[in-house]
Amino acid sequence: MNTQNEARNLSMVMDLYELTMGNGYFTGDDTSTKVVFDVFYRNNPDKGGFSIFAGLGQIIEYIENLHFDDKDIAYLKDIGIFDERFLEYLKSFEFRGDIYALEEGTVMYPDEPVITVIAPLVDAQLIETAILLEVNHQSLIATKTRRICHAAAGRLVSDFGARRAHNMDAAVYGARAAFIGGASSTATVLAGQMFGIPVSGTMAHSWVMFYQDEFTAFKKYAETYPDMTVLLVDTYDVLRSGIPNAIRTAKEVLEPMGKRLKGIRLDSGDLAYLSKKARKMLDDAGLSDCIIVASNSLDEFTIQSLITQGARIDSFGVGERLITSKSEPVFGAVYKISAVENNGVFEPRIKVSENVEKITNPGLKKLYRVYDENNKAIADIIAKYDEELEDLSEVSYIDPLKPWKRRSFKGCRFVNLQKQVFKDGRFTGTKKSVQEIAGYVKKQLDNEIWIEEQRFEYPHRHYLDMTPAYYEMKRELLASVKE
Repeated sequence: MNTQNEARNLSMVMDLYELTMGNGYFTGDDTSTKVVFDVFYRNNPDKGGFSIFAGLGQIIEYIENLHFDDKDIAYLKDIGIFDERFLEYLKSFEFRGDIYALEEGTVMYPDEPVITVIAPLVDAQLIETAILLEVNHQSLIATKTRRICHAAAGRLVSDFGARRAHNMDAAVYGARAAFIGGASSTATVLAGQMFGIPVSGTMAHSWVMFYQDEFTAFKKYAETYPDMTVLLVDTYDVLRSGIPNAIRTAKEVLEPMGKRLKGIRLDSGDLAYLSKKARKMLDDAGLSDCIIVASNSLDEFTIQSLITQGARIDSFGVGERLITSKSEPVFGAVYKISAVENNGVFEPRIKVSENVEKITNPGLKKLYRVYDENNKAIADIIAKYDEELEDLSEVSYIDPLKPWKRRSFKGCRFVNLQKQVFKDGRFTGTKKSVQEIAGYVKKQLDNEIWIEEQRFEYPHRHYLDMTPAYYEMKRELLASVKE
C-alpha cells in the first residue's frame, strides 16, 4: 500500500506558532518537561447524535516519518527568527512521546479525549497541526457518510466526490474516510489503489454525446464492458430515449453474448418519478435484475425524501455534499494542554472561558464506555488516570450538566476506550485496514449504539459522566483559578 508520505516529506505541515513556541521552550531549557495534550471536539456535525473517529492511520504515518531535512532547516534559517541551536536540534529531531487514542472508527462524542499526547513539551507542540487536520478532515467526512448511508437504509452508497473535493489529498483521504463511514466504493482510483477500496464508475454524458446517436454510444460501451454495463440514460430524454435504448442494448447486444444489463444511472430530473417509471419499463422488458443508480447533488435529506416518496433506486452516487460535508464543513477538534509534569507528578491544567462550553476537562484521565447487560452503550464516563472501574460493580457517577443528582451504574461493563499507539516515540499499536475499520463502525452502530442516537433530528444525548473523584478535582481546580 502506498502511504501519504511515500514521495514527499510532510513534516513541515505545521503552524508557525508551533515552531516559535518550540524555539522558545528550547531556549528556555524546557525540552525535557513532559506535558499532556488532549484532542477533543465540542459539537457533532449537523446537530447529530455522534461522530466517527477517523484519520488515525495518517497520524501514525506522519509521526513515524517526522523529520526535518536540509531544505527544511535552510528555509527555517532564512525566516531569521530561530536560534541556531534550535535549528541544530531539529536536524536530528524524532518524536519521543507516548500517544493514546480511540481505536480508529470508534463512535465518539463531544468533550471526550479522542487522542492524548504525553510527551516532552517541544515534541507535543510540533505535532499539533498534523493531528488536528487529519482528525478534523476524516472524522468529518466519515460522519457525514454515515448519515448518508443511514438515510439510504441498506442501499449502496458510492463516493463520487473527487472532482468537487478541495484538493487531491482531500479527494483521496476523503474517499478513505467515506469508506470508513459506510460507502461501498469510490470513483477515486488512487484511493482504490492505496487502500483496497472497491472502485466504481461508468460513463459521462460526453461518451453519449460523442457518438452519432444514443444507441450507438450504448452499444459501444456494452461491447467494451459486457460484464459491467451501467448506462447513463438522461443525456437526451430518460423515458422516450434513454430507457428504450438501454433496453434495446440489453436485448440486441448483451443477451446474444449471454450477458445481462447490470444497471442504468439517472443524473438529473425528478429522480423519484423517473426511477418509478424506469423500474416499470425495465421490469416489463424482463430486466427486473437491472439496478437503478441515482446521482446529482444528493445528501442524507434528499435520499431520505426520495425513499419516502417510493423512489425505486437501488444505489446512490454521492459527490460534492459528501466529500466537502457541504452542510457543515468544519469539524472543530482542538488540541489543549491538560497537565504538566512536576517532579514526576502530572499537575492538572484547565482552560477557563466566559463560554462555559469552552472550559476544558483537566488532568491526565481515562475514558470508559459503559455497557449495560444487553451490551448497549448507555454512557461514557471520565475518570482520574489512577481510577479503575470494575465490571459489574456499583460505580457512582456525576452528570456535569446536573451535578446535584448523584447516581450509580449497576451491573455494567466498563471498557477503557483509549489504547496506547506510541511509546517513547515508537509505534506500539496494530495497523488496521480500512475494511477492518469500516467493519468496526458497522458493528458498533448495528449492535451497541442506541438507534435513538442515530436519528437526524433531536437525537438522544449520549451522556458523558464523571466519577465523583474526577468531578471534584475539576471543581476544585476551577475554584482555585485566579481572575
